Amino acid sequence: MATAEELIKSAQDRMVKSVEHARAEFATVRTGRASASLLDRIEVDYYGTQTPLRQLSTINVPEPRMLTVQPFDPSSIKAIEKAIMESDLGLTPSNDGKLIRLPMPQPTEERRKELVKVVRKIAEEGKVAVRNVRRDAVHHLKELKDVGSDDERRAEESVQKLTDEHTKTIEDLLKHKEAEIMEV
Repeated sequence: MATAEELIKSAQDRMVKSVEHARAEFATVRTGRASASLLDRIEVDYYGTQTPLRQLSTINVPEPRMLTVQPFDPSSIKAIEKAIMESDLGLTPSNDGKLIRLPMPQPTEERRKELVKVVRKIAEEGKVAVRNVRRDAVHHLKELKDVGSDDERRAEESVQKLTDEHTKTIEDLLKHKEAEIMEV
């Protein structure tokens, strides 16, 4: 049986993972600048198997508004182009048979607002994950037999404090990402 301290530590570790996941998801949302992490979510149908684009190619950022994708297997270039076209990134690939170029257009006002909605959804999912960790931790604290009601309440308060801190971190990440998206 775990102690209250172990439960709190476990909850904190899981909340940190939730924040890190939200941070990684934010990195995959396009702002005005090119970043290789934009293509992290793209999966390519490679011989009938959904394969992450990173495993099939080298992704470079030769200039601030351009990404290049160089497939290891030149025969996969059409499948990679198709996966990029079908993604929610709104990019139009062009290839010369060996290399795919992805110019990054400056997002329109309308596209920026859509992207803000996307990052708000990611932030909300992150906050829900943190709150789920809190719920689990409080549930396990209530199951502890050898803890008095004062200790239980203190433990719940510290779990709540952790929840507030991690939720605030996600909010801060969201504000930063929104500002990045809306910057012209």
